[in-house]
Amino acid sequence: MNEISPVTDAATDTPVKATPALPDAQTVTEVKHWTDKLFSFRCTRPASLRFRSGEFVMIGLMGEVNEKTGKQKPLLRAYSIASPSWDEEMEFYSIKVENGPLTSRLQHIKVGDEIILRPKPVGTLVHDALIPGKRIWFFATGTGFAPFASLLREPQTYEDYDEVIITHTCRTAGELTYGRELIEGLKDDELLNEVIGDGFWKKIKYYPTTTREESPKMGRITDLINSGEAYKDLDVAPLCPDNDRAMICGNMAFNLELKDMLEKAGLEEGANSKPAQYVVEKAFLD
Repeated sequence: MNEISPVTDAATDTPVKATPALPDAQTVTEVKHWTDKLFSFRCTRPASLRFRSGEFVMIGLMGEVNEKTGKQKPLLRAYSIASPSWDEEMEFYSIKVENGPLTSRLQHIKVGDEIILRPKPVGTLVHDALIPGKRIWFFATGTGFAPFASLLREPQTYEDYDEVIITHTCRTAGELTYGRELIEGLKDDELLNEVIGDGFWKKIKYYPTTTREESPKMGRITDLINSGEAYKDLDVAPLCPDNDRAMICGNMAFNLELKDMLEKAGLEEGANSKPAQYVVEKAFLD
């Protein structure tokens, strides 16, 4: 049996300490910048990671070295997984915050770089947290589209529902690009059309709106629903507890307003432990 000799510094003949590997490291395989404030990236997937479409994980980078201790701690944030549960890689969709502790650095990652990915998925935006229904609504603002990017590519979504409505409200038209291109790409996705069924994407009704920049449809989704305009545009009946199920992922004010709106329509909030008619992702911050 061969014995492995320790690595030494030739000049001093003293052992060289190996540089510790990044904990829970995964390698970046693709980066796309959608606007000056939004980007997405893909990375390798831990071999042991199993998750349900719609869940989130903690990802990040190593923080700055502490001057007193000389040590580094991981800088982590909760990120919804934008890729579906069957994907061989992981996809994430992120904002860029100039002074953000993590995103100010994360936005500069390149293919081949490593990130930290803690393989412990959790979350409420999963099919298990809803009771059966006929139609599902995905309500998103900004990067809150991420979990729905996962669910829109999940076969169970189309097995469970006759109709899938995805609303996406952003400030500018450019911020809608990621979601629009993903949905348009479903039509030509040979794998999904084969697995789910040819033309599965015809079940989707996509309703993008902007609040600041001129676009084909202006306004906050809550206002458009309360006025009845959204129902008319989509050619659907108003929300009702018998047929409709919903998932919400947006900024805090948006989440609270939609919760109130859904409950006035008679829908009850669900959870993994007690499925009901709608769920909210509480970990998301836009």
